Amino acid sequence: YAIQTNGCQMNVADSERLEGILQNELGLQPINMDESYRPVNKVELNTADVIIFNTCSIRDHAEQKLYDALGPFRARKRQKQVEGDTSNSDFALIVTGCVAQQEGLRLLQKIPEIDVVLGPQYVPYLSEVLTKIEWGYQFCLTEPTIIIDNYKTNYDGSTSIRAWVNVIYGCNEHCTYCVVPATRGMEQSRSMESILEECLDLINNRGYKEVTLLGQNIDAYGRDMVPKRSFADLLHYLNSNLSSITSKCRLRYVTSHPRYFSDRVIDAVSTLPSVCECFHMPFQAGDNDVLRRMRRGYTYESYMKIIHKIRTASPDAAITADVIVGFPGETEEAFQRTLDLMDEVKFDNLNSFAYSARPNTEAATWTNDDATTTTSTTATSTTIDLTTAERLARVQELAVRNGLERSQRYLGRVIEVLVEDKNPRNNGQVMGRTRQGRQVFFDGSIDELKGEFVNVEIIEARTWSLMGR
Repeated sequence: YAIQTNGCQMNVADSERLEGILQNELGLQPINMDESYRPVNKVELNTADVIIFNTCSIRDHAEQKLYDALGPFRARKRQKQVEGDTSNSDFALIVTGCVAQQEGLRLLQKIPEIDVVLGPQYVPYLSEVLTKIEWGYQFCLTEPTIIIDNYKTNYDGSTSIRAWVNVIYGCNEHCTYCVVPATRGMEQSRSMESILEECLDLINNRGYKEVTLLGQNIDAYGRDMVPKRSFADLLHYLNSNLSSITSKCRLRYVTSHPRYFSDRVIDAVSTLPSVCECFHMPFQAGDNDVLRRMRRGYTYESYMKIIHKIRTASPDAAITADVIVGFPGETEEAFQRTLDLMDEVKFDNLNSFAYSARPNTEAATWTNDDATTTTSTTATSTTIDLTTAERLARVQELAVRNGLERSQRYLGRVIEVLVEDKNPRNNGQVMGRTRQGRQVFFDGSIDELKGEFVNVEIIEARTWSLMGR
Protein backbone atom coordinates (compact mmCIF):
# COMPACT_ATOMS: atom_id res chain seq x y z
CA TYR A 1 0.00 0.00 0.00
CA ALA A 2 0.90 3.65 -0.41
CA ILE A 3 -0.65 6.59 1.43
CA GLN A 4 -0.01 10.20 0.42
CA THR A 5 -1.04 12.73 3.08
CA ASN A 6 -1.61 16.45 2.69
CA GLY A 7 -2.99 18.90 5.22
CA CYS A 8 -3.20 19.27 8.96
CA GLN A 9 -2.30 17.05 11.89
CA MET A 10 -5.82 15.63 11.81
CA ASN A 11 -5.05 14.21 8.36
CA VAL A 12 -1.75 12.82 9.64
CA ALA A 13 -3.63 11.07 12.45
CA ASP A 14 -6.19 9.68 9.97
CA SER A 15 -3.40 8.30 7.77
CA GLU A 16 -1.83 6.58 10.75
CA ARG A 17 -5.22 5.03 11.54
CA LEU A 18 -5.51 3.85 7.92
CA GLU A 19 -2.07 2.26 8.19
CA GLY A 20 -3.06 0.62 11.45
CA ILE A 21 -6.05 -1.00 9.76
CA LEU A 22 -3.99 -2.13 6.78
CA GLN A 23 -1.25 -3.65 8.91
CA ASN A 24 -2.83 -4.74 12.17
CA GLU A 25 -6.55 -5.43 11.93
CA LEU A 26 -7.37 -9.11 12.41
CA GLY A 27 -9.37 -10.69 9.62
CA LEU A 28 -8.48 -8.10 6.97
CA GLN A 29 -8.07 -9.83 3.64
CA PRO A 30 -5.66 -8.11 1.25
CA ILE A 31 -6.57 -7.69 -2.42
CA ASN A 32 -3.52 -9.74 -3.38
CA MET A 33 -4.16 -12.89 -1.38
CA ASP A 34 -0.54 -14.05 -1.68
CA GLU A 35 0.93 -11.43 0.64
CA SER A 36 0.07 -9.18 3.54
CA TYR A 37 -0.11 -5.41 3.27
CA ARG A 38 3.18 -3.55 3.62
CA PRO A 39 4.17 0.01 2.74
CA VAL A 40 5.94 0.44 -0.59
CA ASN A 41 8.89 2.71 -1.18
CA LYS A 42 8.93 5.43 -3.82
CA VAL A 43 10.49 3.13 -6.42
CA GLU A 44 7.68 0.61 -5.97
CA LEU A 45 4.88 3.19 -5.84
CA ASN A 46 3.32 2.23 -9.16
CA THR A 47 3.09 -1.42 -8.09
CA ALA A 48 1.06 -0.85 -4.91
CA ASP A 49 -2.20 -2.79 -4.53
CA VAL A 50 -3.85 -0.06 -2.45
CA ILE A 51 -3.21 3.62 -3.14
CA ILE A 52 -4.80 6.19 -0.82
CA PHE A 53 -4.73 9.95 -1.19
CA ASN A 54 -5.58 11.70 2.09
CA THR A 55 -6.47 15.20 1.01
CA CYS A 56 -6.82 18.75 2.29
CA SER A 57 -9.18 21.41 0.93
CA ILE A 58 -8.37 24.34 3.19
CA ARG A 59 -6.46 25.98 0.31
CA ASP A 60 -7.16 25.81 -3.42
CA HIS A 61 -3.67 24.62 -4.37
CA ALA A 62 -4.12 21.53 -2.15
CA GLU A 63 -6.95 20.38 -4.41
CA GLN A 64 -4.85 20.97 -7.50
CA LYS A 65 -2.09 18.83 -5.97
CA LEU A 66 -4.56 15.95 -5.79
CA TYR A 67 -5.56 16.19 -9.45
CA ASP A 68 -1.91 16.33 -10.50
CA ALA A 69 -0.91 13.42 -8.28
CA LEU A 70 -3.72 11.19 -9.55
CA GLY A 71 -2.49 11.40 -13.14
CA PRO A 72 -0.12 8.39 -13.22
CA PHE A 73 -2.60 6.15 -11.43
CA ARG A 74 -5.43 7.12 -13.75
CA ALA A 75 -3.15 6.19 -16.64
CA ARG A 76 -2.41 2.84 -14.99
CA LYS A 77 -6.14 2.12 -14.70
CA ARG A 78 -6.80 3.11 -18.32
CA GLN A 79 -3.94 0.95 -19.55
CA LYS A 80 -5.50 -2.09 -17.89
CA GLN A 81 -8.77 -1.31 -19.62
CA VAL A 82 -6.98 -1.08 -22.99
CA GLU A 83 -5.53 -4.49 -22.28
CA GLY A 84 -9.05 -5.78 -21.72
CA ASP A 85 -8.95 -5.98 -17.92
CA THR A 86 -12.08 -4.13 -16.75
CA SER A 87 -11.97 -5.43 -13.17
CA ASN A 88 -10.95 -3.46 -10.13
CA SER A 89 -8.70 -6.23 -8.81
CA ASP A 90 -5.42 -4.78 -10.12
CA PHE A 91 -5.29 -2.03 -7.51
CA ALA A 92 -7.61 0.06 -5.37
CA LEU A 93 -7.51 3.84 -5.84
CA ILE A 94 -9.07 5.61 -2.85
CA VAL A 95 -9.43 9.33 -2.12
CA THR A 96 -10.21 10.33 1.45
CA GLY A 97 -9.85 13.48 3.54
CA CYS A 98 -11.46 16.87 3.09
CA VAL A 99 -11.46 17.06 -0.72
CA ALA A 100 -13.24 13.70 -0.78
CA GLN A 101 -15.90 14.95 1.64
CA GLN A 102 -16.24 18.29 -0.15
CA GLU A 103 -16.56 16.95 -3.70
CA GLY A 104 -18.31 13.64 -3.05
CA LEU A 105 -19.88 12.16 -6.18
CA ARG A 106 -18.55 15.04 -8.29
CA LEU A 107 -15.05 13.65 -7.73
CA LEU A 108 -16.07 10.28 -9.19
CA GLN A 109 -17.64 12.06 -12.16
CA LYS A 110 -14.46 14.08 -12.76
CA ILE A 111 -12.12 11.14 -12.26
CA PRO A 112 -13.97 7.85 -12.92
CA GLU A 113 -10.80 5.84 -12.33
CA ILE A 114 -11.21 6.40 -8.57
CA ASP A 115 -12.72 3.35 -6.85
CA VAL A 116 -13.93 4.97 -3.64
CA VAL A 117 -14.44 8.50 -2.35
CA LEU A 118 -14.17 8.07 1.41
CA GLY A 119 -15.22 10.80 3.85
CA PRO A 120 -12.95 11.17 6.93
CA GLN A 121 -15.64 9.77 9.24
CA TYR A 122 -15.54 6.48 7.30
CA VAL A 123 -11.81 5.85 7.83
CA PRO A 124 -12.50 3.05 10.38
CA TYR A 125 -14.43 1.15 7.69
CA LEU A 126 -11.43 0.71 5.38
CA SER A 127 -11.45 -3.09 5.73
CA GLU A 128 -15.05 -3.34 4.52
CA VAL A 129 -14.35 -0.79 1.77
CA LEU A 130 -11.51 -2.88 0.35
CA THR A 131 -13.74 -5.95 0.31
CA LYS A 132 -16.38 -4.05 -1.69
CA ILE A 133 -13.73 -2.87 -4.16
CA GLU A 134 -12.56 -6.45 -4.63
CA TRP A 135 -16.16 -7.39 -5.45
CA GLY A 136 -16.17 -4.74 -8.18
CA TYR A 137 -18.06 -1.89 -6.52
CA GLN A 138 -17.35 1.81 -7.06
CA PHE A 139 -18.97 4.10 -4.51
CA CYS A 140 -18.94 7.29 -2.44
CA LEU A 141 -19.16 7.37 1.38
CA THR A 142 -19.68 10.94 2.53
CA GLU A 143 -23.04 10.93 4.30
CA PRO A 144 -22.99 12.00 7.99
CA THR A 145 -22.40 9.10 10.36
CA ILE A 146 -21.41 8.33 13.93
CA ILE A 147 -17.64 7.87 14.11
CA ILE A 148 -16.41 4.55 15.45
CA ASP A 149 -14.31 5.12 18.56
CA ASN A 150 -11.37 2.84 17.86
CA TYR A 151 -7.70 3.69 17.71
CA LYS A 152 -5.95 1.19 15.46
CA THR A 153 -2.88 3.06 14.30
CA ASN A 154 0.50 2.36 12.80
CA TYR A 155 2.47 4.09 15.55
CA ASP A 156 5.92 2.61 15.98
CA GLY A 157 8.00 3.76 18.95
CA SER A 158 11.20 2.72 17.22
CA THR A 159 10.85 5.43 14.57
CA SER A 160 9.27 8.36 16.41
CA ILE A 161 8.55 9.67 19.87
CA ARG A 162 5.64 12.04 19.12
CA ALA A 163 2.11 10.72 18.60
CA TRP A 164 -1.27 12.28 17.71
CA VAL A 165 -4.54 11.36 19.41
CA ASN A 166 -7.96 12.58 18.27
CA VAL A 167 -10.18 13.67 21.16
CA ILE A 168 -13.00 15.40 19.24
CA TYR A 169 -13.98 15.20 15.59
CA GLY A 170 -15.77 17.82 13.51
CA CYS A 171 -16.78 21.41 14.15
CA ASN A 172 -20.13 23.16 14.67
CA GLU A 173 -18.94 26.77 14.30
CA HIS A 174 -19.53 27.61 10.61
CA CYS A 175 -17.09 30.51 10.35
CA THR A 176 -17.90 32.19 7.05
CA TYR A 177 -14.53 31.37 5.44
CA CYS A 178 -14.04 27.81 6.69
CA VAL A 179 -14.78 24.54 4.92
CA VAL A 180 -14.17 22.31 7.96
CA PRO A 181 -17.82 21.87 9.10
CA ALA A 182 -18.70 20.70 5.59
CA THR A 183 -15.75 18.32 5.34
CA ARG A 184 -15.32 17.08 8.91
CA GLY A 185 -18.94 17.02 10.02
CA MET A 186 -20.54 17.73 13.38
CA GLU A 187 -18.67 17.65 16.68
CA GLN A 188 -18.28 14.20 18.20
CA SER A 189 -16.25 13.78 21.40
CA ARG A 190 -14.51 10.56 22.36
CA SER A 191 -14.86 9.24 25.87
CA MET A 192 -12.12 10.15 28.33
CA GLU A 193 -11.62 6.44 29.05
CA SER A 194 -10.96 5.62 25.38
CA ILE A 195 -8.56 8.54 25.00
CA LEU A 196 -6.65 7.44 28.11
CA GLU A 197 -6.52 3.86 26.85
CA GLU A 198 -4.94 5.02 23.59
CA CYS A 199 -2.43 7.25 25.39
CA LEU A 200 -1.44 4.43 27.77
CA ASP A 201 -0.91 2.10 24.83
CA LEU A 202 1.28 4.64 23.07
CA ILE A 203 3.39 5.36 26.17
CA ASN A 204 3.58 1.95 27.85
CA ASN A 205 3.63 -0.40 24.86
CA ARG A 206 5.11 1.67 22.05
CA GLY A 207 7.60 3.92 23.80
CA TYR A 208 6.20 7.34 22.97
CA LYS A 209 7.20 10.27 25.16
CA GLU A 210 4.84 12.98 23.85
CA VAL A 211 1.18 12.95 22.81
CA THR A 212 -0.61 15.80 21.03
CA LEU A 213 -4.37 15.87 21.56
CA LEU A 214 -6.24 16.86 18.39
CA GLY A 215 -9.49 18.67 17.74
CA GLN A 216 -10.65 21.14 15.10
CA ASN A 217 -12.23 23.02 18.03
CA ILE A 218 -10.75 21.29 21.03
CA ASP A 219 -12.35 23.67 23.55
CA ALA A 220 -15.72 22.24 22.49
CA TYR A 221 -14.67 18.85 23.86
CA GLY A 222 -17.40 17.19 25.93
CA ARG A 223 -20.27 19.56 25.26
CA ASP A 224 -21.99 16.85 23.17
CA MET A 225 -21.65 14.26 25.97
CA VAL A 226 -24.06 13.19 28.71
CA PRO A 227 -23.13 14.15 31.33
CA LYS A 228 -21.22 17.06 29.82
CA ARG A 229 -17.46 17.18 30.12
CA SER A 230 -14.96 19.94 29.39
CA PHE A 231 -11.50 20.02 27.86
CA ALA A 232 -10.09 21.07 31.23
CA ASP A 233 -11.71 17.95 32.74
CA LEU A 234 -9.92 15.84 30.13
CA LEU A 235 -6.53 17.44 30.83
CA HIS A 236 -6.87 16.82 34.57
CA TYR A 237 -8.03 13.24 33.98
CA LEU A 238 -5.13 12.40 31.65
CA ASN A 239 -2.52 14.12 33.82
CA SER A 240 -3.68 12.28 36.92
CA ASN A 241 -3.62 8.86 35.29
CA LEU A 242 -0.45 9.34 33.26
CA SER A 243 1.48 10.80 36.19
CA SER A 244 0.77 7.65 38.17
CA ILE A 245 2.66 5.51 35.62
CA THR A 246 5.43 7.81 34.40
CA SER A 247 7.04 11.03 35.49
CA LYS A 248 8.26 11.79 31.95
CA CYS A 249 5.45 12.21 29.49
CA ARG A 250 4.41 15.37 27.68
CA LEU A 251 0.92 16.34 26.59
CA ARG A 252 0.18 19.03 23.98
CA TYR A 253 -3.01 19.99 22.19
CA VAL A 254 -4.42 21.88 19.19
CA THR A 255 -6.53 23.81 18.26
CA SER A 256 -8.23 26.28 20.63
CA HIS A 257 -11.06 28.65 19.78
CA PRO A 258 -11.01 32.01 21.61
CA ARG A 259 -14.80 32.01 21.77
CA TYR A 260 -14.86 28.92 24.01
CA PHE A 261 -11.46 29.03 25.67
CA SER A 262 -11.78 28.86 29.47
CA ASP A 263 -9.77 30.02 32.47
CA ARG A 264 -9.75 26.40 33.67
CA VAL A 265 -7.63 25.42 30.65
CA ILE A 266 -5.15 28.19 31.48
CA ASP A 267 -4.97 26.87 35.05
CA ALA A 268 -4.51 23.29 33.81
CA VAL A 269 -1.68 24.19 31.43
CA SER A 270 -0.02 26.31 34.12
CA THR A 271 -0.16 23.74 36.90
CA LEU A 272 -0.32 20.18 35.50
CA PRO A 273 3.18 18.70 35.11
CA SER A 274 2.32 16.58 32.05
CA VAL A 275 0.84 19.45 30.05
CA CYS A 276 3.29 21.60 28.07
CA GLU A 277 3.17 25.36 28.43
CA CYS A 278 2.02 26.12 24.91
CA PHE A 279 -1.20 27.76 23.72
CA HIS A 280 -2.24 27.70 20.06
CA MET A 281 -4.83 30.48 19.86
CA PRO A 282 -5.86 31.43 16.28
CA PHE A 283 -7.06 35.03 16.08
CA GLN A 284 -7.51 35.18 12.26
CA ALA A 285 -7.90 38.99 12.20
CA GLY A 286 -7.40 41.97 14.49
CA ASP A 287 -10.30 44.13 13.34
CA ASN A 288 -13.64 43.68 15.10
CA ASP A 289 -15.70 44.26 11.96
CA VAL A 290 -13.71 41.65 10.05
CA LEU A 291 -14.07 39.23 12.97
CA ARG A 292 -17.82 39.80 12.97
CA ARG A 293 -18.03 39.03 9.24
CA MET A 294 -15.89 35.95 9.79
CA ARG A 295 -18.43 34.96 12.49
CA ARG A 296 -15.69 34.26 15.01
CA GLY A 297 -17.65 35.28 18.10
CA TYR A 298 -14.98 37.39 19.86
CA THR A 299 -13.35 40.79 19.57
CA TYR A 300 -9.83 42.22 19.66
CA GLU A 301 -10.47 43.21 23.27
CA SER A 302 -11.80 39.84 24.44
CA TYR A 303 -8.93 38.04 22.68
CA MET A 304 -6.38 40.23 24.44
CA LYS A 305 -8.02 39.49 27.81
CA ILE A 306 -7.25 35.81 27.19
CA ILE A 307 -3.64 36.63 26.29
CA HIS A 308 -3.16 38.72 29.44
CA LYS A 309 -4.53 35.89 31.59
CA ILE A 310 -2.11 33.44 29.97
CA ARG A 311 0.86 35.75 30.46
CA THR A 312 -0.08 36.25 34.13
CA ALA A 313 -0.60 32.56 34.92
CA SER A 314 2.23 31.17 32.77
CA PRO A 315 4.73 33.90 31.83
CA ASP A 316 7.10 31.58 29.98
CA ALA A 317 4.39 29.85 27.92
CA ALA A 318 4.54 29.95 24.14
CA ILE A 319 1.59 31.49 22.34
CA THR A 320 1.13 30.61 18.67
CA ALA A 321 -1.67 31.48 16.28
CA ASP A 322 -3.17 31.53 12.77
CA VAL A 323 -4.07 34.66 10.81
CA ILE A 324 -5.86 35.31 7.50
CA VAL A 325 -5.18 38.42 5.40
CA GLY A 326 -7.20 39.70 2.49
CA PHE A 327 -10.61 38.64 3.82
CA PRO A 328 -13.42 40.24 1.73
CA GLY A 329 -13.85 43.87 2.71
CA GLU A 330 -10.60 44.13 4.67
CA THR A 331 -9.44 47.75 4.51
CA GLU A 332 -5.94 49.03 5.19
CA GLU A 333 -7.19 50.34 8.51
CA ALA A 334 -8.65 46.93 9.40
CA PHE A 335 -5.39 45.24 8.38
CA GLN A 336 -3.43 47.62 10.60
CA ARG A 337 -5.41 46.28 13.56
CA THR A 338 -4.03 42.83 12.76
CA LEU A 339 -0.49 44.23 12.91
CA ASP A 340 -1.36 46.00 16.16
CA LEU A 341 -2.53 42.74 17.72
CA MET A 342 0.63 40.95 16.58
CA ASP A 343 2.80 43.68 18.10
CA GLU A 344 0.90 43.50 21.38
CA VAL A 345 1.04 39.71 21.72
CA LYS A 346 4.40 38.90 20.05
CA PHE A 347 3.63 35.34 19.01
CA ASP A 348 6.24 32.61 19.32
CA ASN A 349 5.10 31.31 15.94
CA LEU A 350 2.43 32.40 13.48
CA ASN A 351 0.81 30.53 10.59
CA SER A 352 -0.23 33.17 8.03
CA PHE A 353 -2.52 32.68 5.05
CA ALA A 354 -3.95 34.74 2.22
CA TYR A 355 -7.72 34.40 2.13
CA SER A 356 -8.89 31.75 -0.33
CA ALA A 357 -12.58 31.38 -1.19
CA ARG A 358 -13.64 27.79 -0.55
CA PRO A 359 -16.68 25.88 -1.83
CA ASN A 360 -19.72 25.68 0.44
CA THR A 361 -18.67 28.67 2.56
CA GLU A 362 -20.67 31.84 2.99
CA ALA A 363 -17.80 34.23 2.26
CA ALA A 364 -17.17 32.57 -1.11
CA THR A 365 -20.41 34.12 -2.39
CA TRP A 366 -19.49 37.67 -1.41
CA THR A 367 -18.11 40.44 -3.54
CA ASN A 368 -15.92 43.03 -1.91
CA ASP A 369 -18.91 45.39 -1.81
CA ASP A 370 -21.13 42.75 -0.19
CA ALA A 371 -18.61 42.06 2.54
CA THR A 372 -18.53 45.43 4.22
CA THR A 373 -20.77 48.28 5.21
CA THR A 374 -17.85 50.52 6.13
CA THR A 375 -16.22 50.79 2.72
CA SER A 376 -16.94 50.12 -0.92
CA THR A 377 -14.18 48.94 -3.20
CA THR A 378 -14.33 48.64 -6.98
CA ALA A 379 -10.76 47.44 -7.40
CA THR A 380 -10.13 44.69 -9.90
CA SER A 381 -9.36 41.17 -8.67
CA THR A 382 -5.74 41.64 -9.76
CA THR A 383 -5.41 44.69 -7.53
CA ILE A 384 -7.00 42.85 -4.62
CA ASP A 385 -4.60 39.92 -5.11
CA LEU A 386 -1.58 42.23 -5.16
CA THR A 387 -2.81 44.03 -2.06
CA THR A 388 -3.33 40.75 -0.24
CA ALA A 389 0.14 39.55 -1.22
CA GLU A 390 1.70 42.76 0.05
CA ARG A 391 -0.19 42.50 3.35
CA LEU A 392 0.81 38.87 3.74
CA ALA A 393 4.47 39.85 3.29
CA ARG A 394 4.10 42.53 5.99
CA VAL A 395 2.54 40.02 8.38
CA GLN A 396 5.32 37.52 7.78
CA GLU A 397 8.03 40.16 8.22
CA LEU A 398 6.57 41.17 11.59
CA ALA A 399 6.13 37.52 12.59
CA VAL A 400 9.85 36.94 11.96
CA ARG A 401 10.84 39.90 14.15
CA ASN A 402 8.55 38.77 16.95
CA GLY A 403 9.68 35.16 16.62
CA LEU A 404 13.33 36.14 17.02
CA GLU A 405 12.52 38.29 20.04
CA ARG A 406 10.69 35.37 21.66
CA SER A 407 13.64 33.05 20.95
CA GLN A 408 16.09 35.41 22.61
CA ARG A 409 14.47 34.93 26.03
CA TYR A 410 16.07 31.47 26.14
CA LEU A 411 19.68 32.70 25.79
CA GLY A 412 21.88 31.52 28.66
CA ARG A 413 19.16 29.36 30.18
CA VAL A 414 19.30 25.60 30.76
CA ILE A 415 16.18 24.05 29.22
CA GLU A 416 14.76 20.52 29.25
CA VAL A 417 14.69 19.18 25.67
CA LEU A 418 13.04 15.99 24.44
CA VAL A 419 15.27 14.61 21.67
CA GLU A 420 13.35 13.57 18.55
CA ASP A 421 15.71 13.03 15.63
CA LYS A 422 19.02 13.95 14.09
CA ASN A 423 19.58 17.35 12.53
CA PRO A 424 18.95 16.70 8.81
CA ARG A 425 21.59 19.31 7.94
CA ASN A 426 24.25 18.09 10.37
CA ASN A 427 24.60 14.41 11.20
CA GLY A 428 26.68 15.26 14.24
CA GLN A 429 23.77 17.05 15.85
CA VAL A 430 20.37 16.07 17.20
CA MET A 431 17.07 17.97 17.27
CA GLY A 432 14.57 18.19 20.10
CA ARG A 433 11.92 20.53 21.50
CA THR A 434 11.44 22.52 24.63
CA ARG A 435 8.20 22.20 26.57
CA GLN A 436 7.12 25.40 24.79
CA GLY A 437 7.66 23.70 21.42
CA ARG A 438 10.83 25.51 20.28
CA GLN A 439 13.20 23.37 18.22
CA VAL A 440 16.69 23.01 19.71
CA PHE A 441 19.79 21.71 17.88
CA PHE A 442 22.93 20.55 19.67
CA ASP A 443 25.86 18.16 19.26
CA GLY A 444 25.08 14.56 20.13
CA SER A 445 24.42 11.02 18.88
CA ILE A 446 20.84 10.22 17.91
CA ASP A 447 21.44 6.53 18.71
CA GLU A 448 22.20 7.47 22.31
CA LEU A 449 19.79 10.37 22.83
CA LYS A 450 16.59 9.67 20.86
CA GLY A 451 13.60 9.80 23.19
CA GLU A 452 15.69 11.12 26.09
CA PHE A 453 15.01 14.25 28.15
CA VAL A 454 18.23 16.28 28.11
CA ASN A 455 19.19 19.52 29.87
CA VAL A 456 20.58 21.88 27.25
CA GLU A 457 22.20 25.29 27.70
CA ILE A 458 20.99 27.70 24.99
CA ILE A 459 23.88 29.53 23.34
CA GLU A 460 22.27 30.96 20.17
CA ALA A 461 18.77 32.20 19.36
CA ARG A 462 17.37 31.98 15.86
CA THR A 463 13.95 33.03 14.58
CA TRP A 464 12.23 29.66 14.89
CA SER A 465 14.90 27.54 16.59
CA LEU A 466 17.70 27.51 19.17
CA MET A 467 21.26 26.23 19.32
CA GLY A 468 22.55 24.66 22.52
CA ARG A 469 25.00 22.38 24.25
